[in-house]
Amino acid sequence: MTVTGSPAAADSPAAPDAVAAPSARAAASSQGLPTPERAPGVGGPPDPRSDSVPESGHPPTVPAFPALPPDPTPGLALKDYVGSGPPTYDSEPTALPPADPDELDDLVADTVLDGARYGACALRAVSVRGDSARYRGEPRRDSLLTARFGTGEHALILVAMATGARATPGAHRAAAEVCQWIGRAVGRSHVRLAEDIRAARRGDLKSGLHRLTDRSLGRLRAGAAEQGLEPEEYAATLRCLLLPADPDCRTRVFFGVGGGGLFRLRGGVWRDIEPRVGEIAGAPVVGFGSLPAETPEGDRLTMDLGVPTPPNPYDPAPERPREPFRFRASVARPGDTLLMCTAGFADPLRGEPDLSAYLTGRWSGPTPPGLAAFLADTQVRVKGYADDRTAAAVWEA
Repeated sequence: MTVTGSPAAADSPAAPDAVAAPSARAAASSQGLPTPERAPGVGGPPDPRSDSVPESGHPPTVPAFPALPPDPTPGLALKDYVGSGPPTYDSEPTALPPADPDELDDLVADTVLDGARYGACALRAVSVRGDSARYRGEPRRDSLLTARFGTGEHALILVAMATGARATPGAHRAAAEVCQWIGRAVGRSHVRLAEDIRAARRGDLKSGLHRLTDRSLGRLRAGAAEQGLEPEEYAATLRCLLLPADPDCRTRVFFGVGGGGLFRLRGGVWRDIEPRVGEIAGAPVVGFGSLPAETPEGDRLTMDLGVPTPPNPYDPAPERPREPFRFRASVARPGDTLLMCTAGFADPLRGEPDLSAYLTGRWSGPTPPGLAAFLADTQVRVKGYADDRTAAAVWEA
């Protein structure tokens, strides 16, 4: 397991650890767990902010979270699995992926864990190899990148995660490359992006991030062509969060392409706030997007019998439809928990109510979990779901 240190250590003071008073623990354990519900997400517009920012280069003041006890939820024990029965595979890694002595840089750790605290939020992020890949000795197809660009209140935190295409030998490389490319693109534009987030320029943010995402995925398609592969054989989904370090700005920006999940825990209730892709319904309207019923001379047009036109051998083959770009910018409230994850964690969270109920109890306390507790929570298994899991959660002070 690879555990990376928090980047916040160099730029923001860490809150001292302490043990909660026995009376506080008893009060927490005596409270009943809220029942999780699901409802379509409704995201409010970003909170407008001024373009002016403090000129001080010192780290931002960190809002004080209550002291974190050894077990943030003493009344709720850790679980290995939830649901109707135990999963098929073992709960611990079994086989290592094969290694090439000349390509050791290509190896992927079973688990990556990271965290930080900036502005008004605490971040926890993890990427874990799935039970199926652990059993078969396959590399983790998910990739995770956490990075801070800039210093002080002007800093911008990026969390990027990607999943390589299933059953392809270079899936882990494609996921890692697209995370690196979007990281470089965001890093080079982080000053403008941070200003747009503080000023609530939603349109500029969406168009700019769409452009950066297209460039990154375009490089992935170019890499597939260089290797003589089809685009779908060297592809990856991509999901990203942008978190300003400014404690006065609670705007959280999500963007990406491909499957996964975006959830918010507020007041003990989970909401699925994944941005929906617009759908076009209804039949064509004459005179708007369709041929006229007759010519100006009064001749009726021949109806289309549905006979396909033979392909022109000189025309390039049509490309497969690409996944739509997804974007959401919303203002967090104190006490919120925002969760972004790949499909390997989003699918069981949507499909197994016991998992959402368990996480509600674990994550509804006044403090965010430590790194080890967060890893344990995200590894609670569900029968029938054995893919890699990558998740990033943000707790609002």
